[in-house]
Amino acid sequence: MIKIFTVDAFTDKPFKGNPAAVCLPDSELSGSVMQDIAFEMNLSETAFVDRKENGFGLRWFTPKAEVELCGHATLASAHVLWQEKLLSPGDEAVFHTLYKGILTAKKSDKGITLDFPSNPPFESDRMEILEKALGVKAVSFSETDDHYLLELNSESELKNLRPDFAILETLPKFGIIITCRSQQDGLDFISRFFAPSKGVKEDPVTGSAHCVLAPYWSEKLGKKDLRAYQASERGGYLSVSVDDDRVMITGNAVTLISGELTL
Repeated sequence: MIKIFTVDAFTDKPFKGNPAAVCLPDSELSGSVMQDIAFEMNLSETAFVDRKENGFGLRWFTPKAEVELCGHATLASAHVLWQEKLLSPGDEAVFHTLYKGILTAKKSDKGITLDFPSNPPFESDRMEILEKALGVKAVSFSETDDHYLLELNSESELKNLRPDFAILETLPKFGIIITCRSQQDGLDFISRFFAPSKGVKEDPVTGSAHCVLAPYWSEKLGKKDLRAYQASERGGYLSVSVDDDRVMITGNAVTLISGELTL
């Protein structure tokens, strides 16, 4: 039996934000078993958390592949650790990951704050095939090792966009981030995120994408602390803060389902 939970992350309301599964196995699972469980759960991410000497091991799987970094499933994992009293409310959650080293999470009255690596994008040449797939002309075009980042003119253009996922899935980089400055009071920018080659056509709320978005908008707007909204069908709010080569990402989480997985 494996304890398993489904948690809506980056929201304080059920059925909003981004759902993740969190598994707490008593013994080590193989990568293939974890991938099978993630496929069965059929959520954008399933997290596997196991106790280590100085914290917890953490890995993330989409229904199709393991990923190097996932924000909402890390938030969900930390939430479950406090919920199940595996951590005291004042304790810091310390996660040992395969690809991004040690990640931490802290709980406060504002929510759960993740300490993640910053991933600032660099300006690059315009890609006509990507703009064709999105059906837009970008204000600016930049990228990271794994992402394309396009800034658009307006919220309406961003929200009404309907991508050609067949084209997006063929691109060399797996993540496509689109963003624009927000026209709403209390928000600095909004975004959407697509990763069809990883089995996630549109991710509802993406913490790792904000490791790219936070330094991008911090430089453009000249401020360290920003408020963001990811404009997926479910939608979710995040507070982000840039601190040198780190990005602090704050959000809330709600448990919907808890149970046991039988293997």
